[in-house]
Amino acid sequence: MKLVFATNNAHKLREVSQVVGDRFTLLTPRECGIDEDIPEEQPTLEGNALQKARYIYARTGLDCFADDTGLEVDALGGEPGVRSARYATDGHDDEANKRLLLERMQGVEARGAQFRTAIALIIGGKEYLFEGIVRGNITLEEQGDGGFGYDPLFVAEGCEQSFAEISAEEKNAISHRGRAVRKLAEFLQEL
Repeated sequence: MKLVFATNNAHKLREVSQVVGDRFTLLTPRECGIDEDIPEEQPTLEGNALQKARYIYARTGLDCFADDTGLEVDALGGEPGVRSARYATDGHDDEANKRLLLERMQGVEARGAQFRTAIALIIGGKEYLFEGIVRGNITLEEQGDGGFGYDPLFVAEGCEQSFAEISAEEKNAISHRGRAVRKLAEFLQEL
């Protein structure tokens, strides 16, 4: 089965491909002739995922899915949340985002947080939503050099290492995106 995954983020594509394996062929927007940025202007993760999936579906007519992920920090009232990729700047600047988060968490003892992924699927013209959540804590400083985004600052419950210190396979087994993608894959297998 071929599906367009509405991302040009190589890290996300690799993570999702590892979870779904060879059961599905994932196409990128570029492979479908879409080179422009896909809009994500909604106030929620679910809204952004739906907006991106609808954008791809309207232009290609192909079954597709899109995700949006946010890091939601309890002590910051859910920030950075839907603005996770653009927390410090309007661009995707992981280093600036991590610095800003650590600055805002200085002196904060309660460091609970969650990563949350929303996936919107459009298949046969029908829309479906899936969600994956992993709880954990924000570290005091960066730990590890693997992963991407906020991974060096997040330790999942039951783990001693940050997402940037564990293997991609270990991360996919417990991560928010891995959980949401498994729900998506299970749904697709039942069609």
